[in-house]
Parts: sequence; structure tokens; C-alpha cells
Amino acid sequence: MHVVMFGDQHVESLGGAQVSMRLQRRFLERAGHTVTIVAPQMHGPRVAFPSDPAYVDTPSIAITPDREYSLSWPGGRTDRFVDAALASRPPVDVVHVQADFWGALSGHRFAARHALPVVHTMHNRVDVGIEATTPFPKLVLRVLNAWQRRALRDVDGPPEPGRDGWSYLRRFAARSGAVTAPSSHFALRLQEHGAVTASGEPVIDVWNGIDDDVLDAALAMGVPARPPGRPRFVWLGRMSPEKRLLPFLTAVAESGIDADVEIIGGGAQEKSARRLVARLEPAASIVFAGRLPYSETLRRIAAADAVVQTSIGFETQGMTVFEAASLGTPAVVSDPDIGAELGSGFWPVADGSVGALAATLRAAAADIAAGSAPSSDPGIAERFRQSSRTAAMVEVYEQARA
Repeated sequence: MHVVMFGDQHVESLGGAQVSMRLQRRFLERAGHTVTIVAPQMHGPRVAFPSDPAYVDTPSIAITPDREYSLSWPGGRTDRFVDAALASRPPVDVVHVQADFWGALSGHRFAARHALPVVHTMHNRVDVGIEATTPFPKLVLRVLNAWQRRALRDVDGPPEPGRDGWSYLRRFAARSGAVTAPSSHFALRLQEHGAVTASGEPVIDVWNGIDDDVLDAALAMGVPARPPGRPRFVWLGRMSPEKRLLPFLTAVAESGIDADVEIIGGGAQEKSARRLVARLEPAASIVFAGRLPYSETLRRIAAADAVVQTSIGFETQGMTVFEAASLGTPAVVSDPDIGAELGSGFWPVADGSVGALAATLRAAAADIAAGSAPSSDPGIAERFRQSSRTAAMVEVYEQARA
């Protein structure tokens, strides 16, 4: 079948959803399907990736200071561009929306114009994300809901009142043949708030996965003996407020741990993070590694003693801790929902305070030094393989088409 995916951001940009979409595309093609990915054209310093015929890059404007992320306005101009780009490609069988904003609006508009079934994967806890990143979240949500109602006014679906994040997600769900979420805890939360299909079909949890080939290569190397030295922690992700990098760095300094800490990723808070480290002068060595290729990131995770997850309430899955568990690396977990999904192999943080995170870092460092770190669930690696996740998603596609 031909699957057309819509994203808010280009899949070559930084972000967990983008990594997941790239993997999904590769494993769908490996299974014999055709994939087209529609997303805003990039403008940042990393636009020099090879041309890829699977990408439809819509006209866009940069929306972040580092020009990493872009916006394509969902309207007639984008509609015409997408229709023209897809006219010469094979007939589309299903639209897979993996977006929450302009990409989602354009995806649902495209599906409605061509009477195509929609699978909508909801990656984002919209209310928490907007509250963490904007100064007037209630106003932003009201504007976002009004924008959505206007953009979808010609798209079939029942009227949906409300101006909060859940009413916004409910409108998309009501226009979808199937709704998926990347974790059981987010699937349950969506259902509790009525974000289900118009026919009442429940939300299906389909994890984002890890590349089978990369995982096999890493597992084939075996678990290396830990070389002597200080405990090694890795924090990775987008450097934005909801990820809580600055509280993590503060907690590292407050904890007083004698450890090596590596920060992988980039984003708007990088300069603030570097200034904070210079001011706090922690006992730990903190190194900013920048953005790294996916395979190298996984290698760093495998070599670390622990991965640190710090966001709370925002993540709908928490990819990094599952990648770590697949590679046998335990985690410090701040979000109790992610901890419950992970099951074992982590140090839970008692609450969202810097003091609680500092205390957990001290406990983790002591356990690592003593050789008593918790062990990850060995079943995670098999359940997390992208091949199994792709097979599960193909079943969802068939359900939506039916």
C-alpha cells in the first residue's frame, strides 16, 4: 500500500517523532510498501541532506531562532502544492498523520479532499507542551482551537466545543479511522478525555521502536565490562523548557556527585545551559556533545552507566529510556508514567523538585560505583524492535481502510 505521512517538522530535523517517522518509513519500505512524507521545508544549518524522492517539502517559514523548525500554513496554497506533488505518485491508500499542528491540519484536509482513511498518531500532550513553552497558555489554546475549527470547517466530523488541549485532540480523533498513541499510559489518558474515533474505537498503543539492525549490532557486541572511572550519566534531547535541562544541571551541581555527565542534543536553551554550568561550577564534569547521528547516540547510551530522563507530564512515550533499556542501560526517571511503562531497571525520582532529582542522582551514582545498579527488563529489546512496531501499525492501517 501507499502510505502518506504528514508531520509538523521535517523528518531530518531534531526530535523523537522525526526519528520514529524515518524508521517507520524504512521498515514499511522493507516490507514492500510505498511511503511519502509531507512536512515543512527546512531552513536551518542542516538542510544539506541528500535529496530524497520520498519527501514532499511544503513551502514554509522558520519559526525558531536556530532555524531548526519550520511552519507550513495549512490552507489553499499548501493544499495545491501537496496535491500537485502527489499527482504523479501511486494512488494513496491511507493517510498517517503524525503531527499536532499545521501538519495535522494539512493531513486531515488532504484526506478529506481525496476521501482517504486517516490514522492519527498523537505524539504530543498538547496542553502540557504549550503550558511549558508559552507565557499565556490558555490564550494560546483558545487561538489554537479557533484556528483548528476554521482550518477543518470543510472536513467531515461532528462539531466539538471546548478551548482546551483535549478538545483540540478530540476534533482530530473524531475525523480519524484509527487513533494510536506511542504508550499505553497516553492511550489511556486520551480515552479518558474522549479523544477516540467518531465510532468510539479505542486508542491503540503502538510503541515507537528502535532500528532492528542497530539493535542487533549493539547486542552482538555483548555487554562490555565496565571500565574503571567515575559514574557516567547521559542526558539527551531537545534543549527546551519542557525537557527540564536547566533543572537537571542545577540538580547535578546540588547533588555534589563526582561523575561524568554528557549532554547530547541542541536547542534554544543551549546557551543558557552552558552559562548555568559555568556559574554553578559543579563537581561533576559536564560535556556538551551537540547533535549526534542516531547510531552514535545509541553507542553513547550503551556506553553510559545511566540515562537521565527529566521531563514530567510532557512525554507521551519517552523514547530515550526504552532505547537505553534495549541496550541494557538503566535510567533515572522523573516521570512516573514513563517509569510505570518501563517496569524495571530505573531509579525513580520522588517528585518534580530539584532536590528530589539531586537525591536520586546521588543514589544512582552510589549504586553504580558499588556495582549494584538495577537491571533492565530483557524483554524490552524484543518488544521495542521497529519490525514488530511496523507490523502492528500495518494492522492499524488495514483497520482504518476497512
